[in-house]
Amino acid sequence: MQKRPLVGVIACRREVEGHPAHMVTDKYLSALRAYGLEPVILPVWRDSDADVASALLDRLDGLMLTGSYTNVLPSRYHAARAPENTRDDLDRDHAAMLWVPLALERRLPLLGICRGFQEFNVALGGTLHQAVQRVPGLMDHREPEGSKAQQYAPSHEVEIRSGGRLASLYGECRKGLKARVNSLHQQGIDRLAEGLFVEAVAPDGLVEAVSLPEAPGFTLAVQWHPEWEPGNNALYDAIFRGFARACQPQ
Repeated sequence: MQKRPLVGVIACRREVEGHPAHMVTDKYLSALRAYGLEPVILPVWRDSDADVASALLDRLDGLMLTGSYTNVLPSRYHAARAPENTRDDLDRDHAAMLWVPLALERRLPLLGICRGFQEFNVALGGTLHQAVQRVPGLMDHREPEGSKAQQYAPSHEVEIRSGGRLASLYGECRKGLKARVNSLHQQGIDRLAEGLFVEAVAPDGLVEAVSLPEAPGFTLAVQWHPEWEPGNNALYDAIFRGFARACQPQ
C-alpha cells in the first residue's frame, strides 16, 4: 500500500474541560484526508526552538496553517492592540513565526488559511488591519449570524490575478478570473510582506490570497476557508488538489 503524504497541521492552544489542550477542528483534517493526505496535529509551545522545529518539519511532506478564532499578537508587527482584538494564542504565534521560514527553507509545501494567511504575512514582515470593518473603504468581512452552513456560504467575489499560482490551479484567462468565496474574518492584510505576490483581491481591494514566487516549492495562503466542503466548490477543490500534488514525494 502506498504511503499517504504526511501533512503537519498547526494546533491552537485552548482550554478544554478545564485543561490546556492542543486542538484542530475536524474540517481541516477531513479535507486533507479527502485529498489523499494524512494529517498530523502539531502541538504548539512557546519554548520550542529552531532545532526542535527543524527536526519536526524534516519528517513532513507538507504544512498547513489553519484558521482560528484567535489573532496574531499585534506586537508581532509592532502595532498597539485595537479594542476589537481580544483573543490571543501566544503559543501558536511562536510556532507559526518559527515554522514559516523553516518550511520555506526546506521547500516544504505550505498552505495557509485565514489566521494562517495572516501568520504567513506577519512571519515575512507584513502587518495587519485588526478591525477591517472600521477601515474606510473596506467592507465588513465578518461572518453573518446563523448556522454554520450560512456562515460558510459564499459571501463575495474575489478577482484572481493572472500569472499567479492560484490562476494556474484554477485556470488562466486573459482578463483574470473571478470566483465567490466565504468570508469569516475581522482582520486582514494592511502592509504586504516584501516578496509576496497578490494572488486575489476582494471587491474592496483587500488582499485575499498571496504566494511567494521566489520560493521553489508550493506556497499559497488564502483569507477564506477552502476546507469547507471543497468538493462542492471548484476553486476550493483546485486549491486542495494542487496542495495534494505538491505534497507527493518527488
